Amino acid sequence: MAQIQEYQEYLLDALEVVDFKLIRDKADINNDALIFHPVMAHQIFGETETIFGYQDLHVRVFYTAGPLHIYLGVEYGTRVNEVSAGEMNADDVVGTIAHSLPDGCYFINLDEFLKTLDKADKFQPFGEKIGEYTRPSDDGSERLFEFYQCDYKVPSFLKFFARLQTFILWFVDAASYIDTDDAQWCYFVCYEKYKNGDGQYQYATAGYTTVYEYYAYPQNKRPRISQMMILPPFQKLGLATQLIETIYKYYQSQKNVVDITVEDPSEDFQRLRNFVDARFCKELKSFARNEIVKGFSKEMVREARETLKLNPRQVRKVYELLRLYYTNVNDEKEYRSYRLEVKKRLNAVYYKQIKDLKKMERYKMDTEMLRARLPNMKQRMEQLQEEYAVVEEGYKNTLAKLKA
Repeated sequence: MAQIQEYQEYLLDALEVVDFKLIRDKADINNDALIFHPVMAHQIFGETETIFGYQDLHVRVFYTAGPLHIYLGVEYGTRVNEVSAGEMNADDVVGTIAHSLPDGCYFINLDEFLKTLDKADKFQPFGEKIGEYTRPSDDGSERLFEFYQCDYKVPSFLKFFARLQTFILWFVDAASYIDTDDAQWCYFVCYEKYKNGDGQYQYATAGYTTVYEYYAYPQNKRPRISQMMILPPFQKLGLATQLIETIYKYYQSQKNVVDITVEDPSEDFQRLRNFVDARFCKELKSFARNEIVKGFSKEMVREARETLKLNPRQVRKVYELLRLYYTNVNDEKEYRSYRLEVKKRLNAVYYKQIKDLKKMERYKMDTEMLRARLPNMKQRMEQLQEEYAVVEEGYKNTLAKLKA
């Protein structure tokens, strides 16, 4: 009986053979310059991110640029089923991908998929427009992007969003679909408004963010940013920054919003958040240079919370970032003062643990096992220096963007 080891040449890397496209017109079907590949595939094809059973395989995952109708197809040279005389079976690629899609939201017939493009010019953004952003394109013309806050009560929007969030399985690690039946979710979608070949305006979906609006006593709410996805063809255009700023402004205008938080931010998103928050805080009175050098203050927390809806922990990070912005790192005394203040914050948890142990010992409690788990002072100083170096490096990367 044939073994899979005999057919290693039929074991392919899904990241290389899965081709995504956003289709604006029928000519785009054959335009390979539009292809982009997934960042990950383990949520679809398992931890090895491999597809078995084909040579010269191309997996086509096409979306219409605006309404995001989906086409799934495969093209290949040879298949293991035939060369093994039926002893081995190739993976059902379309079936595997389709299993992760909402029911009935994709086409396997290319002609049927292309028919949806005939109505694509009638696609309009869902919800209420809350902002826009322009930037120059490579040919010198301007590209226009619009931001919309969308209503979960519209069934057609939820069907559209079900297709939109399918991207996260390929581009956001450990992501999962949100429960759109939960009325606490708020949706923000970015579209590019462009002219088609006939000179008429159309919309292409560029990205989205979801926000969960938690209840806060007595009649308030605390929005928490959950997912953000800018589709690959629209990355590196400043859209993530603009989308976050638009969401901030949307909630900052609401008196019943206590503060805005973020759910388990990735390192990239935390840097983006720090950049946006620092740019806003830099304009506040309590964050002026002459105030920053005096140290962290309650006034900073109050003003940032009331004006920008930032929570105290994030305000502290922004303070440290701007303090470094105003610090002359070539002045040893000034630079040392900054480092000590940041390290004091980083070391707070360790000192609290030591304090709690001493308190337990005063009451004659056995702390031997607990102390054994803590680093000694020398080890802690080494850890602290490593922690500080990581923090400062992150701040410097953000400041480079802030100074640009």
